[in-house]
Amino acid sequence: MAGRFITFEGGEGSGKTTQLQVLLTHLLATGRDAVETRDPGGTPIGKQIRSLLLDPAYGGTAAVTELFLYEASRAQLVHEVIRPALAAGRIVLCDRFTDSTVAYQGYGRGLDLDVLSDLNRFATAGLTPDLTLLFDLPVPVGLGRRRRNETEQNRMDREPPRFHERVRQGFLELAARHRRRIRVLDGRPDPETVAMQVRTIVRKFLQRRKRPVTRHNP
Repeated sequence: MAGRFITFEGGEGSGKTTQLQVLLTHLLATGRDAVETRDPGGTPIGKQIRSLLLDPAYGGTAAVTELFLYEASRAQLVHEVIRPALAAGRIVLCDRFTDSTVAYQGYGRGLDLDVLSDLNRFATAGLTPDLTLLFDLPVPVGLGRRRRNETEQNRMDREPPRFHERVRQGFLELAARHRRRIRVLDGRPDPETVAMQVRTIVRKFLQRRKRPVTRHNP
């Protein structure tokens, strides 16, 4: 039985991580075999890479260096966690994936989108999500949430608002381009309201006809 691959995307403070945890708890409680992971991270190597990428001490990291670190972590995550879980018929919930690279390194940093597409495809061996939940909200709201506790801010949080505006635009353009895969949710309501919307979308998604494990970009 083929598994299902669901990714959670959004800008800083969008609530995606909270919603992933809520959905995971719901799926497990209803007897679904689900597993969570995150990108970057999710593997021993990925955790080390994540610490480098998000450490404010490395604010001068070149955009290309940043890109290859993300892709390295992702390649290991797909190899070690995601593909084995899908092959075992599990539902994989992933906090960020290739769409974040397009939004952050493409729209945010200005790297070539075609190059990013090729690298994403190479790092994942063609794996794409079955469903992506994009949590959208105005940049000032998201950054306001993140900046309530300065000790928890990471390198991305400290980027200027104009960077985050470009990232948000990138996510929305991806959603417009991939309407069948990406579902946009308003990240402003209370978490309980958003969680109900997430459960409705995912329940309908899981009722659809099963698809094969190996998925390729359209």
